[in-house]
Amino acid sequence: MAKSHALPLNERVCVNNTLQRLSDVVILSLLLALLAYRLASLHRHGTTWLVAFVCESWFAFILFLYLNARWNRIVYRSHPQHLANTYGDLPAVDMFVTTADPTLEPPIITVDTVLSLLAVDYPVHKLACYVSDDGSSPVTFFSFSESVEFAKLWVPFCKKHGVRVRAPSVYFSTTEPHLNSSADFIQEWRHNEYEELSRRVASVNNEDQIPNYHSNDEFKDFFKIESKNHPSIVKILWENKKGSEQEGIMPHLIYVAREKRPEHPHHYKAGAMNVLTRVSGVMTNAPFVLNVDCDMFANNPQVILHAMCLLLDSPDEVNNNAFAQAPQQFHRALKDDPFGNQLVVLQQSLVPGIQGIQGPFYAGTRCLKRRKVIYGVPPNASRFKKNGGRFIPRLQLLECRSKDNSTEMLSREELRLFYGNSMEFMHSAVQITAGISSPGLPGDLSSRVAVAEMVASCSYEFNTAWGDEIGWVYGSMTEDILTGLRCHSMGWRTVALMLDPPAFLGSSPVGGPGSLTQYKRWATGLLEILVSKKNPVVSVITKELMLRQCLAYLIILVWAVRSIVEVCYALLPAYCLLSNSTFLPNTSEVGFVVALTLFVTYNIYTLVEYFRYGLSVRAWWNNQRMQRIYSSAAWLLGFFSVVLKLLGISDTVFEITRKEQQRPGEDVDNPGRFTFDSSPAFVPGTAVMLVNLWAFAVGLLRVLRTTGPAGAVGPGIGEFVCSWWILLCFWPFLKGLGGRGRHGIPWPVIGKAMVMVCLFLQFYKTA
Repeated sequence: MAKSHALPLNERVCVNNTLQRLSDVVILSLLLALLAYRLASLHRHGTTWLVAFVCESWFAFILFLYLNARWNRIVYRSHPQHLANTYGDLPAVDMFVTTADPTLEPPIITVDTVLSLLAVDYPVHKLACYVSDDGSSPVTFFSFSESVEFAKLWVPFCKKHGVRVRAPSVYFSTTEPHLNSSADFIQEWRHNEYEELSRRVASVNNEDQIPNYHSNDEFKDFFKIESKNHPSIVKILWENKKGSEQEGIMPHLIYVAREKRPEHPHHYKAGAMNVLTRVSGVMTNAPFVLNVDCDMFANNPQVILHAMCLLLDSPDEVNNNAFAQAPQQFHRALKDDPFGNQLVVLQQSLVPGIQGIQGPFYAGTRCLKRRKVIYGVPPNASRFKKNGGRFIPRLQLLECRSKDNSTEMLSREELRLFYGNSMEFMHSAVQITAGISSPGLPGDLSSRVAVAEMVASCSYEFNTAWGDEIGWVYGSMTEDILTGLRCHSMGWRTVALMLDPPAFLGSSPVGGPGSLTQYKRWATGLLEILVSKKNPVVSVITKELMLRQCLAYLIILVWAVRSIVEVCYALLPAYCLLSNSTFLPNTSEVGFVVALTLFVTYNIYTLVEYFRYGLSVRAWWNNQRMQRIYSSAAWLLGFFSVVLKLLGISDTVFEITRKEQQRPGEDVDNPGRFTFDSSPAFVPGTAVMLVNLWAFAVGLLRVLRTTGPAGAVGPGIGEFVCSWWILLCFWPFLKGLGGRGRHGIPWPVIGKAMVMVCLFLQFYKTA
């Protein structure tokens, strides 16, 4: 309960962005002027002019979306030092960590993340950590079993000595005891213990390498099971028992592997998150939930305290923030962002702007949210109706307070259809959604294991509201965006957790395959949302999503659609050079000055924006070229994946991004250099590069041979510059033609790309 006359937990600051607004308006105005010129002179030009007009109209729409999202920039400053004065008793938090494959996601990375969470600055008895192993791997379970003893040393060490970075791999690689260190600090230095833990974890790659695997009862649940065909497994790795000698050493640590059967859909990460929600609901039932990916360690030990400042009610105001979302930032990120996936400028410029509307999107990780939001409760619960007109919160209150047996049974049946068959979970959900204070955690967590395994079964969600009205929402590979969209559609606001030092740090994909896989998955999932009945346009009409927030969502939801337009525009210069036509105004026309001014102004503006956030020219260029590569490769494949799904030909496939594990002093073979494999994602990009390379050569040869008068009809300098620009953007592919090993484009990819090139050449000849 908040105390009266308390100091503010946060302050809202409006950012002066007049220069940015002016720049955005100027660039959009120049583009509109070019469109007006094209429209006025459309009758004098051919098909290429019309295609350019359509593409540039789309670009104007995208620019408008960005202008809307960045118009009102807001930042919040949190004051965790005021929490003690405002709240005598902080709310409990359940922490979720998800992993799925010990090969692509090495267990030591997940262990590091969990250790950093266990050691955050927050009352130990208010925390519980749940690890979801979606691969049900005995190797992962072994890694966490081994880590418990080290955790009992590491957590007290961090809190006693005020360790700032509490992921041990990062801490021990950057910190050494000094001569002026205290005797206690030197004595309790845990580097050797961590090295031994890392060695034991790294030495086990399969169950046969686990010591005493077949004789240890802890592993009997893993005998003869398959990763996609096994019962639910819930194990308490550590319980912070009241009254025990080791009470308060560290929070609860629970391992969860949900049941999977081949005949039942498991809904990827969204399904795993819903299982963690139910398991934690019957075991600890904290009113707040923090979820992170396996490679996102807590970099700021006060991260939960800062988030609470943004989510808890103040004495004079009810807080309507559903969750606090930390931006994506990376540890040991490659210099100059060679793969354009660090998203520094996008987050720094876009997130404060969206925060000025309804708030940032849910990113699926690095997020502290209210549990009642997960259960589908809006800010004003009295307005919430389930399909059919049932007021769910009112029924939940009846369940808790009614003394009439008939009414109680009716309410229980309604709740069963909503939450599932578990009475224990129904009672826990009622306490959260009705705002009733919890009577306390069970004295013995082991007494809840059986019911936890029951709610983790694959059949539990049948004929319930899970995955639709409550929990993480199903129906898209980007379940995070879809779930956050539901929160905003209920009327909730959200807030960005932008801290210094950063709240969380993770690892970014390295190389071409990992980066393209990630962007393809994102583009696929986002388009699935756009073509579904849950898209933001529908939510504006039927629910409480703001129009401007809808436009902000469209920035990312149209990624896959953008690929079609951007590929067409990237092929226009090549088409004009081959067909001896033009899509740009002649140098003697006014339209040429407009187009040139637009090109120069836009690039200077984006370059200055990178300088503003402390980035280099090379980082700017890397992001420019990777934007072209992602749009013509990953986003394009995402588009066709959804088209095939809609046609019923094939379903979309969730692909896990490999988590890179780099150790200090490790000799990495030029990690910033672009790499290739035989993935279809490289075929469109290779084809675009080959088409422009061939067209540039043909156009240049035609210029050298021509003897016609100056000003003859045909491609001008603009078409050559644009084709050259495309080749610069696809320079990694050009180098890949002569590269070897993983730095060279495989012959099967080149062969498929050549087929596409031939089809394009045939098209221009017949057009």
